[in-house]
Amino acid sequence: MKKLLTMVVLGAAATAAQAQDKGNVDAAKDKVAMCIGCHGIPGYRASFPEVYQVPMLGGQSAKYIENALKSYQKGDRKHPTMRGIADSLSDKDIAAVAAYYSQQKRDTQNNPLK
Repeated sequence: MKKLLTMVVLGAAATAAQAQDKGNVDAAKDKVAMCIGCHGIPGYRASFPEVYQVPMLGGQSAKYIENALKSYQKGDRKHPTMRGIADSLSDKDIAAVAAYYSQQKRDTQNNPLK
């Protein structure tokens, strides 16, 4: 019985750790405020340093968003504003933002990534 109880407790702890690694949606609510100005406007185009069609993020894969933000941090993606924003985020912040947007409804009408 003691062994079974230990296994249940360890299993619950592992599940909680996995959920935390995948990103805490509630923790992202303050972080995504900086994203809405560009990524929350259907059909928005940014014009610095050149014209970019800004994708809507709702419904995108969390892994895709995480990879994109980490690519901006490393300089593999070249948009200077996104580089600055990505540099301000910790790995935990990135996971939270990615989880938040992956759970949002995808805007297929105006999403250039549809």
